[in-house]
Amino acid sequence: MVMVIVVIVINTLISLILLYTAGQVWQLKQRLAFISDRLTFYERCTHAALYKAPENIYAGQQGIHNLMQQNQALQAQIQQVRQIISLLFFGRQVWQRNVRRSILYQRKR
Repeated sequence: MVMVIVVIVINTLISLILLYTAGQVWQLKQRLAFISDRLTFYERCTHAALYKAPENIYAGQQGIHNLMQQNQALQAQIQQVRQIISLLFFGRQVWQRNVRRSILYQRKR
């Protein structure tokens, strides 16, 4: 009789340990399912955000290239305007020298 009680107690303990282990495995499964769902969500969001990234990068590069070309053209125009202004100042200096010389020449006469 004692032997039967010992066997029943041991089987009950094994059953309780296995029931606890099954509960832990079930909780682990729930956590893994939650993590899997979150990772899938993050992957979809990342894909949506980055899907058009190559096109946008290419468009940005084209825009920068066009701006650089426009800038070069404007730099050339600025250089031409500077040269024109320099010529105007030079012409003014030459004209002022000639006016002074002619005034001095007329005074000497």
